[in-house]
Amino acid sequence: MKQISEINVPKLLMFDYGGTLDTNGIHWSEVIWSQYQNENVPIDKEQFKECYVHAERELARNHIIEPDDSFLDLLRKKINIQTLYLVEKGMWSPAEVARRAVTEHISLRCNVVVQRNIDRIRPMLSELSQKYRIVLVSNFYGNLKTVLKEYGLNIFETVVESALVGIRKPDPKIYGLALEMTGVNNDEAVIIGDSLKNDITPASQLGCKSFWLQGKGWDDEKKTTVIPCQIINDLVELKNYL
Repeated sequence: MKQISEINVPKLLMFDYGGTLDTNGIHWSEVIWSQYQNENVPIDKEQFKECYVHAERELARNHIIEPDDSFLDLLRKKINIQTLYLVEKGMWSPAEVARRAVTEHISLRCNVVVQRNIDRIRPMLSELSQKYRIVLVSNFYGNLKTVLKEYGLNIFETVVESALVGIRKPDPKIYGLALEMTGVNNDEAVIIGDSLKNDITPASQLGCKSFWLQGKGWDDEKKTTVIPCQIINDLVELKNYL
């Protein structure tokens, strides 16, 4: 693996959002699953994964998230779809008032996780924005600019959001679009993300350098063999290399 000293000084940093900036390398399925466990919802991990995937597909198929939805609004809608699915499929049988209470508790706690992570990395991102051009490239729901404003992260030159451009990772074209919009060459850009499949593989395909934020990922990450240019275990480690 190349050490960062071998990598040319970049002009552009392309950050992933979900699982990277908001949770510091922990896949959102793991963040939410931990809160289901805190609420003592009587389901196993496979049942949770089923409801998680169902909710993601519903959000992708239907216009559920509005552009001005806050992140807490998004969480409430997502977790509500999950818990309704669990009830409809007979995996969980709470009273409706209890289901709604659990949905709210999980949403609020997940929102706190993000707020704490963002507060911790915001100074570093602000410092990097003074030295490099930085953009955000994310598979998101159409309200990312609202979320960034909410968390005080209006520091990105460009935001490329899958729901708005019609391209989703791992298609490298979504990162290619960010390169076109900024006019930066592939070999002058660094992609920073938590997913080998969605971030590091496109970086390799485009000829960009990469930082992999190694954390607790989704199971299919294990099937990917691409090698990042640099591995970090905490996003704040970036300041040691850039």
